[in-house]
Amino acid sequence: MVGGGPVRRQAGGFFDGVGCYLRGIGWMARHPRWWLFGLIPALIAFAVFAGLLVLLAVNAADVAAWMTPFADDWGWREFFRTLVGVLLVIVGALLSIVLFTAVSLAIGEPFYEKISEQVEESLGGPVHHDDTPLVLSILRSIKDSLVTLCYVLLFTIPLFVLGFVPFVGQTVVPVIGALVSGYFLTVELTALAMERRGVRRKYRFAVLKANRGMSLGFGVAVFVTFLVPFLAIAAMPCAVAGAAIMVRDRMLVQGPGQPAFQPPPRRL
Repeated sequence: MVGGGPVRRQAGGFFDGVGCYLRGIGWMARHPRWWLFGLIPALIAFAVFAGLLVLLAVNAADVAAWMTPFADDWGWREFFRTLVGVLLVIVGALLSIVLFTAVSLAIGEPFYEKISEQVEESLGGPVHHDDTPLVLSILRSIKDSLVTLCYVLLFTIPLFVLGFVPFVGQTVVPVIGALVSGYFLTVELTALAMERRGVRRKYRFAVLKANRGMSLGFGVAVFVTFLVPFLAIAAMPCAVAGAAIMVRDRMLVQGPGQPAFQPPPRRL
């Protein structure tokens, strides 16, 4: 039981999550007007993070030198600092993908909420509505995104350190990084559909944990897409649609005309 309601445990595996994302792409292909509608906040967020990432790449050498004063006397300091600079850009890219989604959802709350509702309406059955005021909803979304960012950093910092380990840093670390980033992308993207049902942050984590394979499959598929800069803009509305489909059809048990959860006490 989560938040007073049932959760489907192990409702699907990794490729079921990928399938939900593909269904989201298919839905947007059939509804191009909503796809164009969903591009607006993604374009704004992309412009911000592309600029920040370029700024980091341009100044990566200086930042690496500032971070490693202990290497001033090393004969191979230039190679070492180049490696640090490359890792900084990689970590920045990983964080920017998660933050791109969080910021897109925050500034585009009315856009993506409407898209998510339209997806559920097209699937038939009841569409849940959250009567939380827009400003309060945005503030709560920002708070939840900051909490998610803290979790991401808990994984990212150790992965950054492991990136210096020969072979492991070039093989195992990128794979783990993709899994971690993908999982937290799912956390962000499923928030809309779950919030509408009164499912708050700690309960959302419980739902995703119960469906870990599907959550990873969906998130990793989105993450791989988001690695291609301009494709990330085009794919953002598709990811929102796919998340709505996954929550509604695969993760939460719903009776006819009944919400999946009894809403827990509302908090910001």
